[in-house]
Amino acid sequence: MIPRDPKELVELARGGSRTALARLLTYVESNGPAHAATASLAYRVPAPYVVGLTGAPGAGKSTLTDRLISCALAHGSFAGQHDFSEIGVLCIDPSSPFSGGAILGDRIRMQGHATNEHVFIRSMATRGHLGGLSLAVPDALRVLGASRFTFALVETVGVGQMEVDIASAADTTIVVTNPGWGDSMQASKAGLLEVADIFVINKADRPGVRETRRDLEQMLDLGVHEWRPLIVETVANTGVGTDELWAAIVEHRTFIEDGRLDEHRRTRMKKELDKVLSALLRSKVADLAHGVSYDAQVDALLAGTTDPYRAAETLLAES
Repeated sequence: MIPRDPKELVELARGGSRTALARLLTYVESNGPAHAATASLAYRVPAPYVVGLTGAPGAGKSTLTDRLISCALAHGSFAGQHDFSEIGVLCIDPSSPFSGGAILGDRIRMQGHATNEHVFIRSMATRGHLGGLSLAVPDALRVLGASRFTFALVETVGVGQMEVDIASAADTTIVVTNPGWGDSMQASKAGLLEVADIFVINKADRPGVRETRRDLEQMLDLGVHEWRPLIVETVANTGVGTDELWAAIVEHRTFIEDGRLDEHRRTRMKKELDKVLSALLRSKVADLAHGVSYDAQVDALLAGTTDPYRAAETLLAES
């Protein structure tokens, strides 16, 4: 029988128990006491190297992720360094309006790896989070690290302009586009230029590849880059370009390892801490937004004897 204690589960997960790992991930999604206990254990272990894939719906991210799993397994390392034998995959799906659970089930597109003992695939729900990534994702990645995974893929639900949160969770961020993807202003407004380390023009067997590459190159020419994002063409359905994409991932990892990876992860930790602080403050505000004191301040606002800023300060001072 699988235990429920996070400490025991972590030990089992480190020993290869997928059932224990699945329960730990359920804990970090539950946002309860077991979540805090799991996070406390998981953050003692370094996170895996994370490659994130994002882009508009229908761009072929899931199929491309499936191909990348095969490619990564075949290589087993980053250019002969940092060997890995297992891959953790998180698929961030829209939330069910009824259960809050993930509803797309990207694992359906990855059935070829479902029974592979070296691959662990988990769908997670966005739970309405604006940028498409739940607050549980950083913790889930840490759980993978605590379970001896040193490499992870995160595929996010495409939600247009707001799909930029992946950059705060990944070491290498891949933005997946298609031929005829739209004008440069759309990409700029989406913030994709700022988050992409690699652009993938998927479905490159369709017309418009040359124009899409030209548009991307022109947009990149307008910026100043310490790292100029690479552009790779793929046809995920057939696997064309997957090896080139893996080579681009390796090239980017080599680049940031030259004294930049620690700085990148420090920035990432700040963003994660900011998210947790914001969540706790929102919870505190929700607690303040009811009761006798709150109603008294509403009455004072209606009577014109205070203003919203003084009312808020009063409530905070009483908390």
